[in-house]
Amino acid sequence: MEPDLTLERRQAHALIDMLPAQKLNAVRSLLEVMVEPLSRSLALAPVEEEEITPATAAALDRARASLARGEGIPHEEVLREFGLRH
Repeated sequence: MEPDLTLERRQAHALIDMLPAQKLNAVRSLLEVMVEPLSRSLALAPVEEEEITPATAAALDRARASLARGEGIPHEEVLREFGLRH
């Protein structure tokens, strides 16, 4: 059975309406990221693939190694930096 999209949208809107202001920006940003690929395909815009340079590849390797060593920034710290709460 296919979900009732009208009901799904109404429920999503109701949840968004209940969000406190500080969380609304985060949800809006997430929705933009989720919709962006869809808007590209609707516009039939070609997806540009950026070439990874050797310098970028090395930076990515360093970042992954740093994360593997547990040197990442805790989620709570990132939220604090943007004035958000978990």
